[in-house]
Parts: sequence; C-alpha cells; structure tokens
Amino acid sequence: MLSQQNIDTATPMGATLGAGGATFRAWAPRATNVYLNGTFAGVPRWDQVPAQLMARDPNGYWTGFVAGVRDGDPYKFYVVGNGNAGYKRDPYARELAADAPFPHCNCIVRDGTAYPWHDAAFETPDFANMIVYQLHIGTYAVSGFGKASTFLDVIGKLDYLVALGINVLQPLPIDEVETTTSQGYNGSDYFSPDLPYVVPAATLGPYRDTINRMLAAKGAPPLAIEQLVSGPNQLKAMIDLCHLYGIAVVFDVVYNHAGGFDGDDESMYFWDRMPFRTNNDSLYFTDQGWAGGLSFALWNRDVRQFIINSARYYIEEFHVDGFRYDEVSALVNLNGGTGWSFCQDLTSTARFVKPRFIQNAEFWPVNPDVVRPGNDGGAGFDVMQHDGLRGTTRAAIEQCAHGASAPVDLDAIAAQLYPPSFRHAWQAVTCVENHDIVKAGEQQRIAALADESNHRSWYARSRSRVATALLLTAPGIPMLFMGQEFLEDKQWSDNPGSPNLIYWQGLESGDKSMVDHLRFTQDAIRLRWSQPALRGESIRVFHVHNGNRVVAFHRWIEDAGQDVVVVASLSDATYRGYSIGFPGPGRWIEVFNSDVYDNWVNPLVAGNGGGVVADGGPMHGFATSSSIVIPANGVVVFARG
Repeated sequence: MLSQQNIDTATPMGATLGAGGATFRAWAPRATNVYLNGTFAGVPRWDQVPAQLMARDPNGYWTGFVAGVRDGDPYKFYVVGNGNAGYKRDPYARELAADAPFPHCNCIVRDGTAYPWHDAAFETPDFANMIVYQLHIGTYAVSGFGKASTFLDVIGKLDYLVALGINVLQPLPIDEVETTTSQGYNGSDYFSPDLPYVVPAATLGPYRDTINRMLAAKGAPPLAIEQLVSGPNQLKAMIDLCHLYGIAVVFDVVYNHAGGFDGDDESMYFWDRMPFRTNNDSLYFTDQGWAGGLSFALWNRDVRQFIINSARYYIEEFHVDGFRYDEVSALVNLNGGTGWSFCQDLTSTARFVKPRFIQNAEFWPVNPDVVRPGNDGGAGFDVMQHDGLRGTTRAAIEQCAHGASAPVDLDAIAAQLYPPSFRHAWQAVTCVENHDIVKAGEQQRIAALADESNHRSWYARSRSRVATALLLTAPGIPMLFMGQEFLEDKQWSDNPGSPNLIYWQGLESGDKSMVDHLRFTQDAIRLRWSQPALRGESIRVFHVHNGNRVVAFHRWIEDAGQDVVVVASLSDATYRGYSIGFPGPGRWIEVFNSDVYDNWVNPLVAGNGGGVVADGGPMHGFATSSSIVIPANGVVVFARG
C-alpha cells in the first residue's frame, strides 16, 4: 500500500493530494514505528501491518505515498513509542471529521487548492487606515439556543458590517480547541477549523443561496454546494466574501502555548509517545505552563518550523491579511533566550510571504521594542495592543458614575490620546472594550460601567457615546468589540447557551437605545473616514479641565492642514458660551455632535447651529478662539469651513 513514490526532501508535512494519490509526512523522531491508517478510495486500512508502515528518514520524519487517495478520505497515524502505542491525529490535518466525538475523530484529507477564490483585486488597507471589529465566531450570530454560530453565519452579517463601516474583521482564534465551548485560546489542532463553526452538508442550502446572492452582487460566479462542504472551504468563503466587500480579515493566533490536553491521548502532546517523566519529554512542549496549557519548545528547530508553517498555511491557503498574536510577552518570558529570536523569524517570514500583512502583538507591559524591525533588535511586529487609552477612558467613565461632583481625571486620557513612546500612532491598536476585558467575571461593558443601576439611562447612553467617540477620533488603530456598536450592556460568554449573548433581537425589534447608538457609531466611523486628520499622526491636546470635565484636542495632516478640533465633555451639564482656541480664524463647521443621537433625532439637541466663527482673541496656544456649546456628556467635532 505505502510506497516512497513522489517523496523527497521537499515533501510537505501532513497529507497532500497530488498526481494519482497523496503524500503523508509526520515528525516523530523518537518513535519506533509510525503507521498510516485510513479509508482510501473506499478501501479501509485500519490495522498495523507492514504494508502501512511509514519510512523513517535520518531526521525523524516518517513518509509514505498512497495511490488513489481522494479529497475527503479519513486518516490517522498509529504511533508506537518507548512509552506506549496508539492513534495520533495529524498535527497538520486540514480538517477533523465529525465521525466521532472530539478528540477521537479522524483527520480528513483535503485539497488545499480546491476553493475558487474571487478576491484577486483585494488589497489589505494601509495600517493607518484601519478600523477593526473583533468578534467570536461561535457566539456572534447564534440562531438557536445552545447552537454555536458558524463561519457561514458571519457571512450573513456582512451587509451589517459593511453598513457599520469597519474594514478589518478580527475573529477570536478559529482552530480546533480542547473544549466544547471556548474563547479559542486552548488550541489543539493548529491547521483545522473548530468543528462547531462548520455547517453540516445537509443544511448548506440556505447558506449557499445567501453566498451566491452576495457573489452575484459583486459580479462573481456562484458556488456549488460541493464547494462548501469542507470546513476549510467554509472558512475560505467567509474570508473571500469579506474581501469582496472591502473587509480585511486578521486571525487571532496562539503561539505562546497550546491548550491543556487532559484526556486527549490523540493530540500532539507526547506525539512520539515517549515515557512520561516531565512535560519536557513531550515532543512539542516544555514544562512551562501558561493559561492552563504548555509552552511550545521554541528552542527546537522543528517546533519553531511547525508554528511558522501554521502561519504560512493561513496566509497562503486562506488569504488572511494579518495576525493578532496572543500574549507575545508570555511567549518571550517562557522561552528564555529563544523567544525573541523566534518572534524575529516568525515576523520576517510572514512579511516575506505577504508584505502588506499586518502583525499585531499583544505584549504586556507595552514595549515599543516589540514594533521595532528585527534587524534593529526589535521583535519585528508592525503594531501592538495598547491599553493606555482603554484604561484611562474606562476609569473616567467609572468616575463619572459616582455623581456630578466626583473628581474625573481627564489629564490621564489626554496623556494617552497619542500612544506614548511610539514612533507612529498607528503602531498602537486601541479599544475601550475587548474580549478579555468584558468577558463574564471580568470588567463591565461601558454602558454598565457608566450607570450600574440602569444600563439604558441617559447617563449610560451619553457616556458610552463619549467613550466610543474618543476612541474613533484619537490616533491609533481603533478596535470595536462585537455589540459595542449598539450599546450591548452584558458581559460576554463564549457559550452559545449562555444568557450573555449579544442582543441582536433588541436591535432587530427596534429597541430605540440600541438603534440610536448603532446610528451614532456608524456616523462616528464615517466621520473618521471623511476627515483624514482623524486617521493621521498629528495631535495636540490644548485644553484639559478636570473640574469642568472637558478635554479638547486638535488633529491635522502635516503640510496639508485639513484641521479638526474635537471637544469632549463628561459633565452632566451643558456648557453654553464655553471659549476654546481654534487653529485659525473664520468659519468652523460642526461636522459631528454626539447629542444628536439621543432619541434620534434629538429634539432638544445642544449644538452650534451648524458651526461657529473663530474671531476671538488668542487662547490655548492658538491665535484665535470662539465660544461654543458643549452638550452634556457629549462630543462635538469642528472642521474648517
């Protein structure tokens, strides 16, 4: 059955379809035997006989070619080691089968070139021109209680996301995990989409119809059901449609550890089945733990290559536009002298494969060296998560909730509007909510933080608008967390059976607070797109008054002007005749007023009648000034007339 036909030193890892069959390659340097089992071309071969024994090369790689293998054939490796013997899933399996409960399911041979892409014209946006939307696939679009939403359900929300105005979609990790429900950070099979996110073939019809309607709207040919059967192709369809509709896709990847493998004897844990003394004897891991899992042994060249191959796989086969790397600080700390050099290797490889690929590192505490080029001693990432604006804004919102006389620290916000110590503002990805902060058991959503007694009160609504407006008018790459855009007030859970799901039903039934807040967020995003200065580098905070709870800042484009003035207030009272400086004399148009969105269209809006004339004396370092109206708990934005 097995031969060495079509095998050479360049044979890919895992199962790879080719002329007349498929090659198989696995790494098990300390195993005594590795057998390939499966049902190939309808013929079951599930016993350990010499005909199924793979050949070992001097570097511990086991190979074989099987004629007649087809897309969809199930397979698995049977590994005999010095500790024990038994089945192991292929760490490079493109898909796992739903033929048995995880973790005892088979691997599936898949043709990585079979999906008919339509996105050749798509180009990843410039990093400075990104607005990110973070979501969790399994709970984003739940249609039935306890049933996870899927990659194809996300396609059903694409019209909504386009209308929202974001241009980067960032799902939480999508690869197979060790638990039934998960945020995605306990990954086990790094090349396989998570089984609950895949629609069974029998129920694909309505999804196919939605996809083909959306393809037709862009002049693209339709897909057949057969092209959507596999999990990888469903994920590719999600990315493909996002690209056709102008949205980049950034994967959240977890390379600092793999999820705990308790009870999963078929995982990559002790893959070559060495006797257990410590976890240092495991092929891929060390005895260093993180978040309930084990750190990868990044000192080992083959382990490093496994992770780099995973990154290349998603870039090359799935056309992803970037990665958000989970807890790079943990990766570095757990791997001594090898972690930093591994980051340099990883980031340089990804950049070589796809030059416009955005690489976003989560690293605590924030360290600008992380976004320095690798050839300059940095880790080579492009951007990194930044908690400065998030922490200070959330603190101010919480301080306001203690009453009109409570002290509020706007100096702290002012100090973080431009990310300190960064060469470029776009090197910081900022937010006021994300999956870590507002998950169940952690911090509250902004609406609940703003008024813990009534999450739909005027205080909650207006302060939430201020928080999001500050995010969207400040330098950096802003990121929204699912539901934030329509005033979701519940902490989130990764369990699709939880009562903490985002409240689509309220939005769809016309809950006015939610509908109005969604309109506000859409228009705040449009404001960022329409005013180039809001996406630029330049900012000067020219007025902070903690007693009045007012902060004002100037945005502009160097050598081009396009000036914008942003004034934000967390005061419970409206200010009339409040004097502020302006960068130049003449008419300034009020291009945005958050107060309009309260009970849209707010009949009692406190505004500036469409604009003001700056004809007053010097103020706040500017040559001229004007008196303006600042709505209570509001944000007004002015641009040159």
